[in-house]
Amino acid sequence: MTSPRTYQTQAIIIKQTKLGEADKIVTLYTLEFGKLKAVAKGACRPGSKLGGNVEPPNYSLLMLARGRNLDIITQSQTMDGFSSLKGDLWCISCGFYILELIDVSTTEGSPNEPLFDLLLDTLKNLSPSNGDETVLRYFELQLLHHLGYRPQLHKCVVCSSSLKPGLNFFSPGQGGVLCPGCNHAEFASRTISIDALKVLRLWQDCNYSTASRVKMSSKLSSELRQLMQEY
Repeated sequence: MTSPRTYQTQAIIIKQTKLGEADKIVTLYTLEFGKLKAVAKGACRPGSKLGGNVEPPNYSLLMLARGRNLDIITQSQTMDGFSSLKGDLWCISCGFYILELIDVSTTEGSPNEPLFDLLLDTLKNLSPSNGDETVLRYFELQLLHHLGYRPQLHKCVVCSSSLKPGLNFFSPGQGGVLCPGCNHAEFASRTISIDALKVLRLWQDCNYSTASRVKMSSKLSSELRQLMQEY
């Protein structure tokens, strides 16, 4: 049975590049198909009906026609343009950082509905009134979970013993936390504070509403940033 010539999908615009003088290649993260690239013909022309709807980080409803190499966007409707996000430098910077993470960590043609929902919710949660980095760290941790790289935070990744309060180590290469007895130089680990471990454990299994209520010092925020960037 052949696939329909045209299809509709919800998509978050990740990025775009020019194709010739008038067209764009648009990278999308879609609900039904995961990441894909499509052509927006005439999107660079003034007054184009497609142009504004295929700008990152818009959330749009798209109609596409199957093409020989890349599918073609034929119709578009913006469902959320994230105007408050675009009006704030910190928010838009965070938004593009999140889109870049999605782009580099996913492959085309691998649908992941929970990841789509996470991306959409995170973009909605970015606001000028929420200027701390909780939204970023929560997204990074949940992204790892949805991609199958969830760090082990409840027991030592080497000996499987329960972690005791006190000195423990975080090893990106080993995929989680090491107890003092299993920590070795070749694991390239770093110490993890009790507070950081508690926060990461909470964020692994709670929704964003709960995560956002955690009050963090600048020291703890910096530690979490370094831990997630190294992972």
